[in-house]
Amino acid sequence: MTDKIYNIALLGAGRIGQVHAANIAAHPLSRLSIVVDPQEGIARQLAESYGASVRSLEDALSSKDIDAIVIASATSTHADLIERGIRAGKAVFCEKPVDLSISRVNATLEAIKGQENRLFVAFNRRFDPAVAELKRRLDAGVIGDLELVTVVSKDPGALPIDYIKVSGGMFRDMTIHDFDMARFILGEEPVRVTALASTLTDPAIKAEGDIDTASVTLQTASGKIAVITNSRRASFGYDQRVEAHGSLGTLRTENVPKTMLVQEREDGVTREKPLFFFLERYAESYAEEWKEFVRVLKGEVAPAPSGEDGRKALLLAEAAYQSLETGRTIAL
Repeated sequence: MTDKIYNIALLGAGRIGQVHAANIAAHPLSRLSIVVDPQEGIARQLAESYGASVRSLEDALSSKDIDAIVIASATSTHADLIERGIRAGKAVFCEKPVDLSISRVNATLEAIKGQENRLFVAFNRRFDPAVAELKRRLDAGVIGDLELVTVVSKDPGALPIDYIKVSGGMFRDMTIHDFDMARFILGEEPVRVTALASTLTDPAIKAEGDIDTASVTLQTASGKIAVITNSRRASFGYDQRVEAHGSLGTLRTENVPKTMLVQEREDGVTREKPLFFFLERYAESYAEEWKEFVRVLKGEVAPAPSGEDGRKALLLAEAAYQSLETGRTIAL
């Protein structure tokens, strides 16, 4: 008996949609069948690359041949598309976040209650090979009892101001990945959140009321601590590191360089700078994430990250903003 091939409709043919399209096509058990995007030229170009067709959203949702939808469209569309996809009987793979509003996220999860096992929220960094191995060794007890988690996440440069205006703010847009990472590594829910932040890299970001430099501390009921540090400016490249410190030692992921070349001379030792762009740095994680979603389609595993994981990451973002505004530690 041969394995079923899952037909996928991609909603959104932009930058991240193109990444998902390539991974869908590369997997032996998934096929990109439909591309939906209001910009027909971009949609058609992507569809033709993988032998898919350009169809309307209504066609994609009503098609009995489509097993799952991938939501790679604008954040403002995510919640509605999740609800429509679930109602149409499709499995749903959705880029983070579910929505920028916690009330809207709550409403969406309530709307799909009883069918939560069909929603996968794409926090891709969990699937980075180094992070996945860190988590495996941590759970195996290699470093004993976990005590402290450190998550460093710095962009090489500020994003376009047009994007900043609609991003929902750094904690909801950028740090939300790190909130999910902290929860994933801690294995416990934070109950206290303390945030400090500034705007140091670009006056235009400050003019929009946003931040670009931040530190957030989380603590669980058992006392475990996670510290997240963020910046929109790391001149040397995309700085992405995670450390788990335990009673018997430490597990740490390092930055990924362009090549492993090291030059050693009398005047010093040099090595390559880290990769500069998130699509390069996390290319493997996106591929591994898609493999996990196919396992969800096959019924082998429950979706993780789930819609509830998306909600809890956003709750931490909201608590961080509350801490920033009040100057206090926020109890959850």
